[in-house]
Amino acid sequence: MKLPVLGICGYSGSGKTTLIEALIPYLTSKGLRVLTIKHDVHGLNVDRPGKDSDRFFRAGSDVMANGPGEGFVRRHDSGAGQDLDGIVREMIRQYDLILVEGHKFTSLPHKIWLRRNSSDRCPKEVTGVMCDLDRGADRPAVAKKLIDSWFRKVWMSAPVYGGILIGGESRRMGKPKHLIRKGNRTWLESAIVKVRPFVKDVVILGKGMVPDKLRDCRVLPDVEGRRGPIAGMLSAMRWNPFASWIFAACDLPMISGHAVKWLMSKRSAGVWAVMPVLPGKETVEPLLAYYDFRAGSLLENSVRPADIAGNPRVAILETPPELASSWTNINRPSDLESIDDSSLRTTR
Repeated sequence: MKLPVLGICGYSGSGKTTLIEALIPYLTSKGLRVLTIKHDVHGLNVDRPGKDSDRFFRAGSDVMANGPGEGFVRRHDSGAGQDLDGIVREMIRQYDLILVEGHKFTSLPHKIWLRRNSSDRCPKEVTGVMCDLDRGADRPAVAKKLIDSWFRKVWMSAPVYGGILIGGESRRMGKPKHLIRKGNRTWLESAIVKVRPFVKDVVILGKGMVPDKLRDCRVLPDVEGRRGPIAGMLSAMRWNPFASWIFAACDLPMISGHAVKWLMSKRSAGVWAVMPVLPGKETVEPLLAYYDFRAGSLLENSVRPADIAGNPRVAILETPPELASSWTNINRPSDLESIDDSSLRTTR
């Protein structure tokens, strides 16, 4: 998987900072959250000696300074996991796009090379160069056009898995809902059949007996110390921190392939989750919903998946009326007869 990380490279004086400064307002105006990593071989000078924060840092502590509308983290290089690749993999789960100034000889797969003059050729040792820009080029215009095309492709390259949640208490139903049979399948089998054609693989999330037909499926236990669906969702996102997910509950026995396909079609660069709303309703449906891997950073700080619905990175979309039945939740034995058997026999 390729991550949306773009190096702006060139020798000193080539205009790296000037180009990045021009790109950031353009990218943020699109609603993107951007991180810029600056490489300085001469070391960093970010605080005045004698200031409280500098004294804390020199005493051995990492320091986070917060002020109105801004914050800054200064941390020590522990020598473990602090290389560029480690930093990128740590930070990309909180940002849409990372710009890297410098690091021309690192293995970043995507770079823009800036020349100081016409004869300033890009060294052969520099890999991943998508564009080589002379000083006289309209660099911001060229870079913006390139990023618009590249960013969407690399964002959409994230693999999407399906996660089916089981193991609720099922007190109102009186028995494990994922093992209920309607038609020729258990609800768990039906959910997997409907989701599988649209994802890389399907994972069962939670605790409970799994039918023999599904013994080859991966089963992940809930995260300890968390309750409800979010315990299974976090388990999945920690297992594969760079996978995106379609999460569904096993008590949605009328899931259709069309509903899953609709969710997948709403994936978009810069959108961290897609939560449906049924026609005429106001509350979101957090299960049978799409979660980009970056949503994991939001879910880690939430009690319920619906808690992230107010985040500007989450798209709330009304479902087409003909698909609304896919979000029908069945909790009581008296509700079972309302299920259409045909919805459990087809992948449509």
